[in-house]
This record gives sequence, C-alpha cells and structure tokens, in this order.
Amino acid sequence: MIYEVEGDILLTRAQVIAHGVAVNDTMTRGLARKLQEKFPTMREEFHAWCEEHNSEPGECWHWGDFDKQQVANLIIMEGADPAINHPGRATRVATHRALRNLCSLALEKRFTSIAMPVLGDEHSGLDWPTVSDMLHSQLKELLIPIFVYTKEKEGQLASEPGM
Repeated sequence: MIYEVEGDILLTRAQVIAHGVAVNDTMTRGLARKLQEKFPTMREEFHAWCEEHNSEPGECWHWGDFDKQQVANLIIMEGADPAINHPGRATRVATHRALRNLCSLALEKRFTSIAMPVLGDEHSGLDWPTVSDMLHSQLKELLIPIFVYTKEKEGQLASEPGM
C-alpha cells in the first residue's frame, strides 16, 4: 500500500529509504546529502559500485545491513557534471526502470517497508503526477507499506500507518 505522508524522512520507521541519485552522485544536495552525512561510508561504496559495474540510469543500488536502516539509491539521472557539480536531469525511462528494479530488490531482500521522497520535482525534470503513476504501476505487487514523503517537515515524525 502506498501512503503519502508529511514529516522528516530521516525519522522514518521504515526499513529502507529509497531516493533518486545520479551515476557517481556527489551527494552534496538535498536528501542525498543528509543520508551521506548519516551514513558516511555510503557515498564511497556507491562510487566504487558505480565504477565496478559501469552503472547507468535505471539501476538501483542497495546499501546497509538487515538489522539497521537501509538505503536504496535509485539511479534516475545521468552522471554529475564535474564542472558544475550538478547531476543531469532525470528521465522517465530511467525512473521507470529504477522503480522496477526497486520492486525486484524489495522482493528479493524481503523488505518490510519503504520510505521515499517525491521523485518528481522542478530539480529532477519530472513532474510528480507522472512519477506517482509510475510508482503505483511498478510497486503495486509489493504488499508492504510504502511511504512517500510529499512534504518535508524537519524534525517531525510522520504518521506512517502500520508502523
């Protein structure tokens, strides 16, 4: 079941936080920055994985231990431009593939719940209604709570049904 919630995603009780990134993302902005500050080794391990696997948009990289909070990095954007330290724009195809890969990962790893921010906004190049439709079509077979944080409220615990 997909729930739209408001609050601080870093306070989620969900097992996994999924968010959009670029290939070799510098993780210096938004939620990616907050996650790499909370989990300092994640960025280096992500970069190593990107290099080793010659990653591309549409892939999903899982980080973390089963007993702790985990992160699913959804590669929905082209690689960052080193000159301006800003990722490329997200595409529908990459977002669709990344969500499909998230679903496969969730089934394989038996995730119990997922929290994620809105993936479509003015920075990504996608609009939320389009991404919301993709989210529902690609994750519909998961029988776990999925919390989409539609409004960030720092320091506020979201009402996450079933948690």
